Amino acid sequence: MFGRLEYSLSLFLCKFKNHKSIVLLSILDFQHIKHTVIVKIALLISVLTNLPRTLSLFNVTDKLIESFSEVSIKDIILRAFFLFIFSFIILQLNTNWKNIYRKYSTIVRSSITTLLNSIVYLGVVELFTIVYPLFVKESISEPEKGLIYFVYLVVLLIAVFIARILSYQIVHQKDLLENERLKQQNLQKELTALKNQINPHFLFNSLNSLNSIVRDNKEATTFVHKLSFMYRYILQSGDRDLVSLKEELKFLESYIHLVKTRYRDRFTIDVSIDEKYLEKEIPPLALQLLVENAVKHNEISKSNPLHVLVYVKDGFIYVENRIRPRTSFVDSTGNGLMNLDKRYFLLKKEHISISNADNVFRVKLPIS
Repeated sequence: MFGRLEYSLSLFLCKFKNHKSIVLLSILDFQHIKHTVIVKIALLISVLTNLPRTLSLFNVTDKLIESFSEVSIKDIILRAFFLFIFSFIILQLNTNWKNIYRKYSTIVRSSITTLLNSIVYLGVVELFTIVYPLFVKESISEPEKGLIYFVYLVVLLIAVFIARILSYQIVHQKDLLENERLKQQNLQKELTALKNQINPHFLFNSLNSLNSIVRDNKEATTFVHKLSFMYRYILQSGDRDLVSLKEELKFLESYIHLVKTRYRDRFTIDVSIDEKYLEKEIPPLALQLLVENAVKHNEISKSNPLHVLVYVKDGFIYVENRIRPRTSFVDSTGNGLMNLDKRYFLLKKEHISISNADNVFRVKLPIS
């Protein structure tokens, strides 16, 4: 058995080292650019390519050449500067600056972006027509002014398309990274599962041996049975995101038995949950974690026994206890409740609620 397991682990580790390139290739194979994007780009190329011939068809080119202002260094510098500023603002507006109002709906975002593009377009062109005579010392004719509007409109369309392509690239890269991260997590879980195949057999064999030793002690035998059931439940629920409330309560019952074995009448718990809620699903070990949290952080003595309440109200499970902090050191990472909240949000898109009003620590779990 151990030889086969070592072979499986070594084979899996070889795959794990080389999985990155395989994952990236498989992702790239299934990533496609949307047809609408390709159509828009092809249409833009077609229009821009045929633009000179279209202008010639209507004799616009000859008329414009006759009315053009004289070309000079100042003319070129000013036009290049304004086109650069215009392109920069449009690209920023349609990529990075859009994130400022990304919380709004698609229609609202599109409306805001269109309005801002129009304002920038008209504003830059008007500013250019005002600055140009002052800087170059030559006026702009009406036909040339019309051409300037047309050129900036073409630049606007090109910049918007380029911005969309850049945005798609960013989204695509994020998808690749997210898929890669998920693949790595799944592979790591599989590796951990393979490594842990030895542990269950060892532990259950040890529990069986312990059970045979304490066979005449009914309390000890019950304790071993409960502990064995708990460990088996933890292993089986490891592959499941959600379990029924009925299953979780059965597991909690075994955990309560272990706690009562240690604290006797210094620990009590009341579980009051109607049968109609038993098929509702929650993350595994959620209730046990909250009860364990109460045991870990509160004083439990004859003078101050710990009493925990578990009940359902208004579609929520409540786990609460009166706060009596331990005076001794508590070995705790402080991540239990935070991890439970993360699991709830990932699985149910809801957060748990934690409060300590009136000296009562209360955690509310959604079960809707």
